[in-house]
Amino acid sequence: MNQSLTCEDLRLLIQRVFQPTDKDTGLAIIVDLPDERLADNEDWANRRAMAAGWFKALQSEKEALGLNNLTLAWFRNAGGNNADLPETWHSGDGETVYNHADEPTGEAQTFSDLFETCSMVLAPTQLSATAPLKVATRQAQETGNGFRAATMPGFLPSMIPALRLDYELINKRVWTLKGLLDRANRADFIFDVGNDTHELMLDLRHNGGHASGGLFPENGIAGNLPSGEAYIVPYEGNITGDASLSSGTMPVQIGDEVVLYKIEANKAVEILTTGPASEEEARHIKAEPAYANLSELGLGVLGDFNLKPTGSILLDEKLGLHIAFGRSDHFGGSVGPDDFSSPDAVIHLDRVYIPETQPDVVVREVKLSGPDLDQVIIRDGVFLEI
Repeated sequence: MNQSLTCEDLRLLIQRVFQPTDKDTGLAIIVDLPDERLADNEDWANRRAMAAGWFKALQSEKEALGLNNLTLAWFRNAGGNNADLPETWHSGDGETVYNHADEPTGEAQTFSDLFETCSMVLAPTQLSATAPLKVATRQAQETGNGFRAATMPGFLPSMIPALRLDYELINKRVWTLKGLLDRANRADFIFDVGNDTHELMLDLRHNGGHASGGLFPENGIAGNLPSGEAYIVPYEGNITGDASLSSGTMPVQIGDEVVLYKIEANKAVEILTTGPASEEEARHIKAEPAYANLSELGLGVLGDFNLKPTGSILLDEKLGLHIAFGRSDHFGGSVGPDDFSSPDAVIHLDRVYIPETQPDVVVREVKLSGPDLDQVIIRDGVFLEI
């Protein structure tokens, strides 16, 4: 299948994803750069070249898209996935592809100014910018300077077929799942690891579901592209006198090792297994308590569209069930950058439960329950007809 986008493909993608109108002020493509903290790699270099190529190709489509402003913004990487963006960026011409954050010259410009002049943002970055852009779109909407963003962290050419899916259908399915999450006050999981069974309950009280169907027609929202998931922040116990009820044991396969987390009050409080990965996770949850927070229950649907994992979480999490650790404020939760020890430590890390990523962990059942809801949505790793 063709793993490149023509000028027409790009125009159709922008029209489908953002549905621009005459009120839109411009489109920005923002790209992060390696520095002394985070070294370059081949995929990252190829992604930067791809982004510059998209910028050049879209120049010929500006009139068809009704754009007066098309911007390529290079910026120093944020240091960690979903950490806050730096304050400034440098303009690019699409001809020069930078290899280090110190290379761009000229006057630095602020992201706040960029978001005022570009109401649509495409972010094919190395590190995820989803969390800070979710926060920024909400803040801009409150001040009347709205914009919207499609984030593409870790995007690879192998994901291009996912950009050609029927997102009207995907969006419909995602919104159906969001409706179930809105009605649920708990999610119960049964995992099988060999002959052992593990049960986990996530407290879904007080929070609503979100839909990320790959369409961003209105300002004030940001989400992944490719996309196709409904998600919710488990209740984190942030209401005084009302502790989170999330509890149980949660297996996660990391490499060849299945790490078993003991969950209490929506946090990983202990590692119940031994081995190199288990020891590393035990050190991590002790050194960085905010990482131990269960920050997302995600229900990805793209696995039903015959897509396979690419090794990048951007697509892989959309293929099925995933549960995340760490930052949640970008989803409406209470754990944000200030809860971590440093900006470089900020993380939102998804663990994806599909056979290709966790072959030794079987999701036997996922059930959503609420006052008017008692429904199994996944059995033996497969979504049931909803």
